[in-house]
Order: sequence, then structure tokens, then C-alpha cells
Amino acid sequence: MEGKEEELVTNEEKQYNFYAMLDRMQYIQRWGLMRNTRQENLKEHSFDVAVIAHSLALIHNRILKQDYIDPYKTMAEAIYHDVTEIITGDLPTPIKYINRDLKTAYKEVEAQAANNILNLLPEELEPEYRELLMPDLSDEEKKKIHRLVKAADRISAFLKCLMEEKAGNDEFSRAKQTIEDSIHKLECEEAEYYLAHFVPPYGLTLDEISK
Repeated sequence: MEGKEEELVTNEEKQYNFYAMLDRMQYIQRWGLMRNTRQENLKEHSFDVAVIAHSLALIHNRILKQDYIDPYKTMAEAIYHDVTEIITGDLPTPIKYINRDLKTAYKEVEAQAANNILNLLPEELEPEYRELLMPDLSDEEKKKIHRLVKAADRISAFLKCLMEEKAGNDEFSRAKQTIEDSIHKLECEEAEYYLAHFVPPYGLTLDEISK
């Protein structure tokens, strides 16, 4: 009986670093090679992607009336889509995808980083977060969700470029066009709807938005 009590006390006192590690997202700065008028960190980027991904799932379900995609699962994956960058940092896209070998190597580094972060959880919770950090894309539902998260990630990057451009910073002009082209290449109806109907108000004044 005493042994069981000691084990219970030990388990209750054990500390897990997972959420403290997630809090470090605020220290990872994006667009490191670019001159920014306003710095963007990983934590706020993840929020933006989650909001956009959630909206894309709703557009998919209610406006395009396609087979149902869970908007909350989509939002959850979006929140965690770049968590490994706490360890790897934000490697600039031109470097990350410069050739197949480097792309493969970076994927392996991401997988190891994900496992390191998942090891900071109680084993009872780890499977739930593994689905978010390392989704199984052989599953059709997860594949559809991943597609929307990918589109949301690119829309978020496009909006960053748009806002920098509106602030008079032409450093992002070329990136803006490249990212916009990459969104169109996805052939994602949900993303096209967002670009057409929700992007134009970005950059308006508060009074203009509030009308």
C-alpha cells in the first residue's frame, strides 16, 4: 500500500515541459533575411494560420458545400503546424527547398524535432499531439485538413507581404508575387474564395473596417 502511495506522489509531482516549450514560439522570428517594418514571431503567425485554416474549412463546408471537413481539427493542426521551428528555427524557404537532398534532410530534422517536443508530454497525451505535429497523410480526412492548413499558411505569408508593401517596404514585393502565384497553383477553391472576399479589407483604416 505504501509503495502505491509513493508512486502516486511521484507521478503527481512529475513536471512536463511541453507547454513551456510552446511558449518559446514567441521568440522565433520569421522572415529573418528580409528587412521588416514590423517583426513577426512564430506564435502570432500560428494564430493567423489557425484563424485562416478554420475559415477555409467553413468555406469548404458551407459555401462550396463539399464533403464535411472538421473546422476544429483543421484549426488545431494549424496551431501546431510550425511547432518544430522552436528547435529548428525558421529556415528561409529558398534554402529549405533548394534541392531534393536538402529538402529530405530538413524533413528528417523536422521529424526528430517533433519527437523531441512530443517527449515532453505525459505518455497518455502524446498520441493526441502526435496527430497534430506529425499527421498521417495516408488518412483521407487528415490529407484534406493538411491541404487547407498548407493553403492557410501561404495566405498568412501573402498577407504579411501585403502589409509590408502597404507600409512602404518594397522588400517584400517579389515575395508577395511569388507566394500569390504559389497559392493559385494549389488550385484550392477555398483559398481563392478567401483571397477574393476577405483579403481586400486588409490594410484599411479602423474607421473603414468598422463601417
